[in-house]
This record gives sequence, C-alpha cells and structure tokens, in this order.
Amino acid sequence: MLNRLKKIFKIKTDSVSYTCACCGKQHYSWPALGYNAPVHYSALSPEEQSSIATLTSDFCTINYPDETSRFIRATLSQHVTDGCEDLEYGLWVSLSEKSFEDYKANFNNPEHDTGYFGWISNNFKGYERTINIPANVKTRPGGKRPEVIPHQDFDHPFVRDYYNGINKDEAEQRIKDTINNIS
Repeated sequence: MLNRLKKIFKIKTDSVSYTCACCGKQHYSWPALGYNAPVHYSALSPEEQSSIATLTSDFCTINYPDETSRFIRATLSQHVTDGCEDLEYGLWVSLSEKSFEDYKANFNNPEHDTGYFGWISNNFKGYERTINIPANVKTRPGGKRPEVIPHQDFDHPFVRDYYNGINKDEAEQRIKDTINNIS
C-alpha cells in the first residue's frame, strides 16, 4: 500500500512535478515511493488487521497462530544513471525476533549503529514479486530510518537494477505507474 500522500504527476521535459495531497503545494522533485504497510499486512482482512496485527508508522507485527512476523519501516535508494537524483523507496522489511527487538529497544538512540539481515516486504511496480529479496538493513545515525541494501548475489531484475542503476525515463515511469495504481 502506498502512503497517504497521493501525488498527481505531470511529466515535463526535464523534471517531474506533483501536487501533494497532504499540503496541497506543487513540488518539483521526485517523491519517495512510500508504502503504508508490508504486503503481508495489506493481505489481511480488516478483521484480521484489527485482531492479529499491530501497525504503526515504524513497526508492524502480525501474530499468526503458529508464528509472529515482524517488520520495520526503512528506505532504499535506487540509482538513476542519467539523473540528478535517485529514486527513493519507503519500504518495509521483515526481521528476525532478535533483530526486531534490538531495533525497537534502540529506536530512540541516535547513536545506535548496527546492521541486520532482512527480507524486502513490498512489491514494487515495474518488477515481478519483489517481496522476499534478501537484504542488509543498516541503521543510520540521527534518527533516520535504516537503509536497505539488497544482496548482490540474489538473481532478480530489481537487484540488478539496484546495482547497475536505471535511467531517468524508467524512474519516471515507475513513479507514474505507482501513483496511478493507488487504491
């Protein structure tokens, strides 16, 4: 699911502009492609969301009968080879119980510097099934959300694009496709 900041795009020759539904102002840079929840949460019925899951802006847990899934909000930057800015994602990753509890315990510690193993937990437009791509999740100082770095040896088009970059037209198409498919 995308975040509530729905943007309406108009492609110009050299930049993307959009009107932010939250503030109503026109912006001239690319928005981050943000997801409100991991795909696992979005797949639950409204009844299941209220009974077995907890979702905040930074944490999500789903208590299935036989296991608990744990997710944190993070960021990922996809290099644009012929552009001035990268394509930014606000995504969710699943973590082990130990990693999730460590991250949660240190959430307000601006000096916490560590890394975790995680799995990407959103599907990105322009790619087939990006959930379950293995990744390193690196905390960042100053209260910034962790950065996600996909494992380079995982064979997937998104991983190849992450390491090789995409061109500006591809980035703008992904933005338009994502925005046009807000539900």
